[in-house]
Amino acid sequence: MNASDVQLAGLDVSRETFAALKQYESLVLRWTSAINLISKSTQADVWQRHIVDSAQLFRHCPASARKWLDVGSGGGFPAIVIAILAREAKPDLHVTLVESDLRKATFLRQAVQILSLNATVLSARAESLSPMLADVLSARALAPLSDLLALAEMHLQPDGIAIFPKGARFGAEIASARQSWAFDVDTFPSLLEADAAILVIRDIHRARQV
Repeated sequence: MNASDVQLAGLDVSRETFAALKQYESLVLRWTSAINLISKSTQADVWQRHIVDSAQLFRHCPASARKWLDVGSGGGFPAIVIAILAREAKPDLHVTLVESDLRKATFLRQAVQILSLNATVLSARAESLSPMLADVLSARALAPLSDLLALAEMHLQPDGIAIFPKGARFGAEIASARQSWAFDVDTFPSLLEADAAILVIRDIHRARQV
């Protein structure tokens, strides 16, 4: 690590990237009183609860990935954080944010423009889009795993991966999803919550009914 680097969620990031993340934190706090980007209970700790929590997903991005699709992007977690980290670490990675709430989509477009990110915001529901052929699909606090796998099957490349942060009940969600889906999953402990995990899922198919 260079003297000018900063440690963030196990990643070495430059001072410039760190400053961009802090700028994004300020944007979120400035907008959230008007359009409820994050819950009131987390406003005092945006950095850890949202930015660092989102940054840890970037560690699982394949080296070959060029298209990252985030569904239900809300206030931009993890997608804006991913795009900020990618600007230096993976400049060829394009991030697409899907958000059906028009006010939140407006905020996301402002953030993309202000921070000069390689990203696009779509004001739509993910299930209404044509297949996006993404290398990576993410969603944070959006829906049960079984529903997320339907979106992943629809929008991922055949060799793409889904990255989903999940809470303490992740094991039960995996078991429930296996009733309808066949998939390979690797679980990684969250860096922030002792009982939470990051699910990295591939080879997603509808389960055969017997």
